[in-house]
Amino acid sequence: MSASSFFEDLFGHVPDVVAEAPGRVEVIGNHLDYNGGLVLGAAVDRHVRVALRRHDGPRVRLRSAGFEAVEVPLEAVRPQAGAAAWANYPLGVLHVLREAGLAVPAGFDLAVTSTLPAGAGLSSSAALELATAVALVEAFAPGRAGRSRFDRLALVRLARRAENTFVGMPCGLLDQGVVAFGQAGYLVLVDARRETFTPVPVPDGVAFWIFDTRHKHALVDSRYAERHRECRDALKRLQAVCPGLTDLADVTPEQVERHRDALPGALYRRARHVAEEQQRVRACLQALAAGDLDAAGRLLTASHHSSRDLFENSTPEQDRLVEALVGRPGVYGARLTGGGFGGAVMALTTAAFDGMAAVAERYRREVGAGIDVLRCETAEGVRRIA
Repeated sequence: MSASSFFEDLFGHVPDVVAEAPGRVEVIGNHLDYNGGLVLGAAVDRHVRVALRRHDGPRVRLRSAGFEAVEVPLEAVRPQAGAAAWANYPLGVLHVLREAGLAVPAGFDLAVTSTLPAGAGLSSSAALELATAVALVEAFAPGRAGRSRFDRLALVRLARRAENTFVGMPCGLLDQGVVAFGQAGYLVLVDARRETFTPVPVPDGVAFWIFDTRHKHALVDSRYAERHRECRDALKRLQAVCPGLTDLADVTPEQVERHRDALPGALYRRARHVAEEQQRVRACLQALAAGDLDAAGRLLTASHHSSRDLFENSTPEQDRLVEALVGRPGVYGARLTGGGFGGAVMALTTAAFDGMAAVAERYRREVGAGIDVLRCETAEGVRRIA
């Protein structure tokens, strides 16, 4: 069902605006965005759509298929708990947009449809945030989405602020940036420190596959915040012995080893992952530019092993999937995608790869559960579609 039809069935009116935002795949650069590093991502052709209509009442009504209906007073927008917590993403965006000067004088109805699996590591939350942001700006300040203080970069920053301060997730700019700046036929190189988003051509003859373990993650309730704190702690300790160090992604593997005594236990492992992952991102960019897909694939797999062994944010289910994929004909490499602690694995393959059923069967035998398999194409970033 289209977002417009879903909205009309719920509220009895045609929406004023419909916005669409893609999901995103993190190709390589795990947990580097909030550490000031480089990350390579891609917007993919699974979407969240938000339909919105203004009304004269004082309340905001939010609906999403499969989730609890939420209704709040416009002048008392606060974080929701329990089954209503999904609404914190659009409510948080509303909150920060009003802080940024968007005039929302009365309430509105909002309905969400999605072809993105929630909790799979494909950033359905950022897609919901950006689609909501565009819908709100188009509804309450027509023609200003993508312009002036509500340009794409501004909306990326505001969506991140909503997730950091309203939802309570200490994420970086990766998810919102790729969702906003994605282009069909291109990856997106995110420079988290400089807040730039550069298109990188997708090599010919490749495909991206998503293997969803169905082991969902909820990053607000997971160890994501713990990893964030550990990286901050590692940076502070390294700054004491490496003057001028600004971000953890700037540290070299040699510096991490040289100052290992300053990094007890987990902090050493986190710092080593970040330092080596930054090098892998740079090497992957070089390999893609040279058309060396075998080398790029090996770097993706090495990234997963580092996430498993050093950052410790993979799961046994994700590890089994990577093992089932790597070395299979047509697979260049595979790794977890997103924050980890559950969710999906991404594989970079030849366009002719046809081993999906064999991978799923091996996983079923070893784990005793099924998986969902998606072939993804790169897609355009957030936009108004109606």
